[in-house]
Amino acid sequence: MDLYLSKLIPLFIVPLGFALVVSIFAAGIMGISDRLARLFLVAAVTVLWVASTPIVADYLLLTLERRYPPVAVEDTPTADAIVVLGGGVSGPAPPRIAIDLSDAADRVLHAARLYRAGKAPVVVVSGGAIPWLGSDIPEARSMQTLLEEWGVPGASILAEGASRNTHENAVFTRHLLAEQGLQRVLLVTSAMHMPRALATFTSAGIDAVPAATDFTVTYRDQRTPIDFLPDAAALSRTTDAIKEYIGYEYYRWRGWITG
Repeated sequence: MDLYLSKLIPLFIVPLGFALVVSIFAAGIMGISDRLARLFLVAAVTVLWVASTPIVADYLLLTLERRYPPVAVEDTPTADAIVVLGGGVSGPAPPRIAIDLSDAADRVLHAARLYRAGKAPVVVVSGGAIPWLGSDIPEARSMQTLLEEWGVPGASILAEGASRNTHENAVFTRHLLAEQGLQRVLLVTSAMHMPRALATFTSAGIDAVPAATDFTVTYRDQRTPIDFLPDAAALSRTTDAIKEYIGYEYYRWRGWITG
């Protein structure tokens, strides 16, 4: 229930969902109060336009990504294990015959680089099968396959394939670490996701050091008029940032993030 609730709540708050709800409401009161209906339509279009601009998307993402700046592999401290969170790969669900990499697949690659640099002797892959993604293959299994392809021995990989969200990542990984006598970990996830992930792991009692990767926003000295025009990719980035903020507050409300 928590899994579906945490996914459904943002649908009515993110820009596209908000604009659709407001537009439907405006259509419903058309003829009853045309002026109010027009105001709601203007509000819906304005929210959608602003949220679709690259400058707004980049700003929102930066407020998350700059909290844990990138650290070069050679400057990353050592730990007992590297924990890499799911969300970057998908299993070979038909018609795919191989593992599919998303933008967040940097997570798995960064974990492999940290292992090859000797930053930890063990890599923990955490991620189960998400019901609505069309595959019953735990993401941990796909991540393990990739890690082995990228030079991490199978004997050095521990798989946690039951978790379906960040809270379960932390709880199930904590049990796995305790069984293996592992304590300090390098937590690998996307920079945008790191504030919520690190807070969740810390609240679960795990000594985690952030090792952020998959930075979306690059620094630019100048902006162009294009940055103020609607763009579908920018709307997606804005939506992702807003979902992270909603997710963080939801986790605090549930008590999964303390302090």
